[in-house]
Amino acid sequence: MRQSLQRWYREHGRDLPWRRTRDPYAIWVSEVMLQQTQVATVIPYFQRWMQTLPGIPALAAAPQQQVLKLWEGLGYYRRALNLHKAAQILMRERNGEFPRDLEQVLALPGIGRTTAGGILSAAFDQPLPILDGNVKRVLARLVALQQPPSQCLPLLWQLSQQLLDPVQPRAFNQALMDLGATVCRPKKPHCGRCPWQADCSAYNRGQHQQLPMSAPRASRPHKQIAVAIVLRGKEILIDRRLESSMLSGLWEFPGGKIEPGETAAECVVREVKEEIGIDIEVVAPLATVEHVYTHFTVTLIAFICRYLGGEAQALQCSEVRWVSPAELSEFPFPGANQKLFPHLHAWLAEHGNTFEHT
Repeated sequence: MRQSLQRWYREHGRDLPWRRTRDPYAIWVSEVMLQQTQVATVIPYFQRWMQTLPGIPALAAAPQQQVLKLWEGLGYYRRALNLHKAAQILMRERNGEFPRDLEQVLALPGIGRTTAGGILSAAFDQPLPILDGNVKRVLARLVALQQPPSQCLPLLWQLSQQLLDPVQPRAFNQALMDLGATVCRPKKPHCGRCPWQADCSAYNRGQHQQLPMSAPRASRPHKQIAVAIVLRGKEILIDRRLESSMLSGLWEFPGGKIEPGETAAECVVREVKEEIGIDIEVVAPLATVEHVYTHFTVTLIAFICRYLGGEAQALQCSEVRWVSPAELSEFPFPGANQKLFPHLHAWLAEHGNTFEHT
């Protein structure tokens, strides 16, 4: 099975930028970006990241805002913050050298067993197994697993270890990931192209379309958020989310959840006063946008608001700033807030970029 997979990989394996190097830093960045994100999406982000932050010293020294801006659009921003934090740890404790010891790698923020195995096998040819989503699917079909893979992780880890080629672990792990990504796909697998077809229990039982089984998914809760675009002259108010919050470190337009019995317009006036300490009034509705996060969905109801008075303070956020419309693109914003940008720029183009308070 190892030989047949390696033969298939030599002919059909993907040529990906992070596979052209043995640099553990580049491989680490790619492994983290590929968590929960498709390869085609990651490639331009990876290339831009490596051009801007080519090594551990550069990443460790970079401002957090630059790191988040480079990550903007990939989602799961905690991954970027953990990369940044881990690079600073490596500079402080190892003079910027990436460790070769599994336990030391696992001790770094944001690195779990499969990420560590992917880095150490690809960079140093260490015989360590991996178990990402593609590999779970291949192995679950291989043994015709009759339970969701998430409920059988010890078994799948054991199987990944048993199959691993101890002589060529780098190539084997990459081949196994490619097999899952391009042949053993979630829907309509290309079984006729699979080097393991004869060994696949799911195929031999006619279950390759039904497996792997899916764990039941909880329904996503929905949140309604009112958002204030507060204008003062030629400036717009933005605030930075608390480090302890979801999407920490990102910038946003102030606002919050609409309370029972409260209108969206009343909500933004209250939230801005509580978060930032200034008085505003609602001038006009701007837009309503929908956004889907992993565990919930959100509706943003945005209003153009006029600044009335008070000193902007970071009462329930980490930082506040007044910025020009052109400067908005310099700050990393969550995806939901970014959907408001075209509406805001269109409104400003129609009503003028100056909006004096009265």
